[in-house]
Amino acid sequence: MNSFNEKWRFWLSLIIMVVLVPLAVWLSSRFQLRYYLSGLIIIVLTIAAFFLHFESRRPQARELVILAVLSALAVASRAAFIAVPHFKPMLAIVMLTGIAFGPEAGFLCGAISGFASNFIFGQGPWTPWQMFAYGIGGMLAGLFAMWGILKKAPRAWRDKGWMDILGLAVFGFLCILLVVGPLLDTSTFFTVATSYDAASAWAVYMAGVPVNCVHGTAVALTMLLFGKPLLDRLQRIKVKYGMMEP
Repeated sequence: MNSFNEKWRFWLSLIIMVVLVPLAVWLSSRFQLRYYLSGLIIIVLTIAAFFLHFESRRPQARELVILAVLSALAVASRAAFIAVPHFKPMLAIVMLTGIAFGPEAGFLCGAISGFASNFIFGQGPWTPWQMFAYGIGGMLAGLFAMWGILKKAPRAWRDKGWMDILGLAVFGFLCILLVVGPLLDTSTFFTVATSYDAASAWAVYMAGVPVNCVHGTAVALTMLLFGKPLLDRLQRIKVKYGMMEP
């Protein structure tokens, strides 16, 4: 029965993240809701998904604190490169959070980081889209780690760990290029394009490819340089305090 309840809560939280959150994004664009209101709705939904997954025991205060710290680190990493167009390593921190603590935590970190960082970069109709896109990046990293494709504890370089670390970097780049970037381009299409036809969509998505490559490169380099050290420390914290365990 416990196993059934765990699976039921997991799938319900997943439905919230991949169905209700994009529905909220679409409604905010369709009815032109205020950015702060739509951002708050998305944050409430992601927090609901996070708490739902841990319904059998309430998340500890230390778990919420570490997620808040990682979200702040993600925001700081985006702000640190404010002078470099499109070179933003924030999604690497979000993805590493998902790998270490699960897809729900990754989605929550991505959504909150996207909302908070826009107090620096500027709120706008793109904010809900960014929250959803960043959250999806963190969720996918968490799912890939849960399926064993990405390593939660990469091996050292001398122990052929380069394969584990390179896998993190490749995933980060491809996730930006194929998933997160196109979602952000979709936001551009709906908020900037003057006509909604195939030619306009093609122009927007093609124009976004160089931007997504720069963004993906920033994430991949961050994964190469800081992926293993950060995951090692997060795993140590997770094991020591029994965090994020159902």
